[in-house]
Amino acid sequence: MASFVNVGFGNVVNSEKIVSMVSTEAAPVRRLIQNARDEGRAVDATCGRKTKTAVILESGHVVLSALTTDTITSRCNQMESDSSLI
Repeated sequence: MASFVNVGFGNVVNSEKIVSMVSTEAAPVRRLIQNARDEGRAVDATCGRKTKTAVILESGHVVLSALTTDTITSRCNQMESDSSLI
């Protein structure tokens, strides 16, 4: 069954489809985001705030989040630990 992680402002992503989460401070990541925007593969979930994390999905889509990578990672890890208790 799919499990979803909140990437901010009520937006969720299927955690099983996440390949990586990267900070947007490096120039190569910014180029990756711009290429995704140009090709229509970018999903902006920042609600107008500064983009801090790019979540790369298996499909090649890039989800932009205003949350830090640490916050999203801890949410994913918390979901895994909660599901292991069941």
